[in-house]
Amino acid sequence: MAEEFPVVSLDDDALEAARLLAGRRLPGLIVTRPDGSPYAVLPASQVVRFLVPSYVQDDPSLARVIDEPLADRVADKLSGVSVRKLLPDEPREIPVVAADDTLLEIAATMARLRCPLVAVVRDGRIVGAVTASRLLELAVTPH
Repeated sequence: MAEEFPVVSLDDDALEAARLLAGRRLPGLIVTRPDGSPYAVLPASQVVRFLVPSYVQDDPSLARVIDEPLADRVADKLSGVSVRKLLPDEPREIPVVAADDTLLEIAATMARLRCPLVAVVRDGRIVGAVTASRLLELAVTPH
């Protein structure tokens, strides 16, 4: 089930990570520690959340009053920022499954953690990932 999947490190450039998400239309990225082990999953929605000013998140009607040239430069906020800054402050459970986990075990992890992808590991090393869309494809395909 696992497929090759891009990973980024905590100290990688956030703008490059966002470009990778956008260019490959990924649901998120696996973030690794310096030793290459999984640290977190960075959902694309979290990057979008980082781009939106907190006052607009609190009152979405304020987005209407921001002029278009300023809105077009929203991604500038990622410049000079590390991937680490995009992650939530509070530690969360790492969405990781074993290479021999079943479709149902993987689905249960995704559902419990509300995560669009999980890292697949064998002997502590990332061997790939399973996205929600890939899992659904496998689930609905007759065997």
